Amino acid sequence: MKLVAQVKLLPTPEQAAALDATLRACNAAASDVARMARDLGCYRNYDLRRHAYHGIKADYRLGAQAAQHVIKKVADAYTTLKANIKAGNLGKLGSRRRRAAETKPVSFRWDAAQPYDARMLSWQTDARTVSIWTIDGRLKGVAYTGLVDQLKAVAERPIGESDLVHRDGMWFLYATVEVPEPDVYDPDGFLGVDMGIANIAYDSDGRRYAGGPLNGYRRRQQRLRRRLQTKNTKSARRLLARRRKKESRHAANINHTIAKRIVTEAARTSRGIAVEKLTGIRDRVRLRKPQRVTLSSWSFHQLGDVLTYKARRAGVPLVQVDPRYTSQTCHGCGHRDKRNRPDQETFHCRSCGVVAHADHNAALNIAQRGVQDWGAVNRPHAALPHSR
Repeated sequence: MKLVAQVKLLPTPEQAAALDATLRACNAAASDVARMARDLGCYRNYDLRRHAYHGIKADYRLGAQAAQHVIKKVADAYTTLKANIKAGNLGKLGSRRRRAAETKPVSFRWDAAQPYDARMLSWQTDARTVSIWTIDGRLKGVAYTGLVDQLKAVAERPIGESDLVHRDGMWFLYATVEVPEPDVYDPDGFLGVDMGIANIAYDSDGRRYAGGPLNGYRRRQQRLRRRLQTKNTKSARRLLARRRKKESRHAANINHTIAKRIVTEAARTSRGIAVEKLTGIRDRVRLRKPQRVTLSSWSFHQLGDVLTYKARRAGVPLVQVDPRYTSQTCHGCGHRDKRNRPDQETFHCRSCGVVAHADHNAALNIAQRGVQDWGAVNRPHAALPHSR
């Protein structure tokens, strides 16, 4: 499987200037190619090359590989844009935002990430330096550093394509590395995981990962941002810039911690992991205005992605199950009724009398559906009677 390792470059001022000029040239060329693609109605990578390749090489001093990566970046951007339009992520048909997306060409920030392949970038892992192509020539001996596991990954694993990234005044390389993927074992049951806002996750063993601290942290950050924006002084704007993305990094760290604990427990007990398939939930759910910010900041998709890749690395089976009525159905007798859930925390079955935490009950239902879905796919004939 492929993972992304992040290393931080430590360029000298002269090297940083060359990297800056390269990123500006590549993204200016990408914006030109994007306008050409929109004018010609041509969005396929190989078709665009016929129109743009020689021009951007000469105008922006790009090498052959860099020019091809710029064109591919534009083609990929239009593919993503088309998918977002089709999925309704850019508004309904006829809306102003959707019309703009359908008519205006894609544009690239000067510091948008630029892909590099093995011909443009080589690693000297013993010296912890890289040799990297720029429009001013090859830069050799650019030092890098990073976390121990990231450095180990780029030193020991095959490296594919990398992205040069400029963020907050720093330079990074995001390297795609190949890591071995163990075989998925046959699970002895499933650990159900119910994801929510009040509780980030609640598993079928009764472990709760409360969302209160994170939600409180987000509310404090929102109040602080509002005060600083209202103040609008130079120091307030500087503080706002320094705190940018701090909240998202904090939430990502919590999601990684929760996912690691869930995967570790599932692997220890030889079980699989069952989660709800929550795609499109923001479009389905209708909330009052004060609740919309909370729903929009809910990073369930990130938690699901982290759970998926950590499970794959550990060889733990993971299935996504239908989330409908998991919070209204009794895990004991299967009775479904809206009145089974009188409030957010409480589940009280009106048929058999079971009382439980609502999220724990939902997690137990998810675990049962995980067993059923896994058996339907991997043991399709196990439940059938033997023919005589």
